[in-house]
Amino acid sequence: MAEPRPYTSKQMGDACEMLVAAELTLAGIPALKVPDNWPGYDVIAQPLDRPLQRISVKSRTFKRGSAYLEYRHPDGFDWLAIVLLPAGELLERQIFIVPRALADGLARRDKPEAKTAEQRYWRVDEIARVFVRYRNNFRLLANGIEYDSP
Repeated sequence: MAEPRPYTSKQMGDACEMLVAAELTLAGIPALKVPDNWPGYDVIAQPLDRPLQRISVKSRTFKRGSAYLEYRHPDGFDWLAIVLLPAGELLERQIFIVPRALADGLARRDKPEAKTAEQRYWRVDEIARVFVRYRNNFRLLANGIEYDSP
């Protein structure tokens, strides 16, 4: 059985929001965490070449199988930041920052008549494959980061 983590889900979420804001700022895009319960997004960033960018941060501890990361489609944000925390075979933290339109287009969704029709989601163990180009995308590049092939 896994050892209990030394922080609450709220503390984990707050820490991941601050982490995303810090990484963006250090990459040259000043950012800060907005107050708790702000509608639609968690971090606001100010690139020099664009208007303010709203970022929704979602975090999960890595788990293989039927563990999901989700957001609500009506929420107003421009970028989805996904923070995967290490567990099991995932040995280091991973952060993906994805344009909203791409996230919407690649997300799973339930039938329109379902109670969960507003939810958009992925299995946690599929995120790194689906969003490989957007890992550490702290410059908010719409096409993600180019990686050299091995």
